[in-house]
Amino acid sequence: MRVLFVCMGNICRSPTAEAAMREALAEQGLDDVIDVDSAGLGRWHLGDPPDPRMRAAGERAGLTLDGRARAVTREDVEAFDLIVAMDRSNQEQLLALAPDASSRERVVLFRDFDDQADSPDTPDPYYEGNFDEVVAIARRGVAGLLEHLRPQRERAT
Repeated sequence: MRVLFVCMGNICRSPTAEAAMREALAEQGLDDVIDVDSAGLGRWHLGDPPDPRMRAAGERAGLTLDGRARAVTREDVEAFDLIVAMDRSNQEQLLALAPDASSRERVVLFRDFDDQADSPDTPDPYYEGNFDEVVAIARRGVAGLLEHLRPQRERAT
């Protein structure tokens, strides 16, 4: 199983979701079952590490963000089993990249897995400054996502 988290620049929301997913997979002993990555739709931050404000919020919560920003590709949309968009705008752009109906079915919204979601969109802390809130959203969303994936994991074993 391969999961890709996607936001606008790949320096705030998607690397936070990726880090939260890696943390949860390690805690559940599933790090060898699900492959996780993140990418961005924009190219402004290519090669940059996660935003320092986002890394600091992660560190305060015991979550380590690493990696370098990269752009999502059409090949990603074809290769990943699940492409998780951080907001509706990201989702629309990913759907436009998807070459066929099968690929479009694999594009989902992250907040659909957050049982406390008050919006379909994960807020963008780059502009809003709510980095700690995004860490909390990432952890809740990942917990819901793993619960959603449980039947697929059980069928695979």
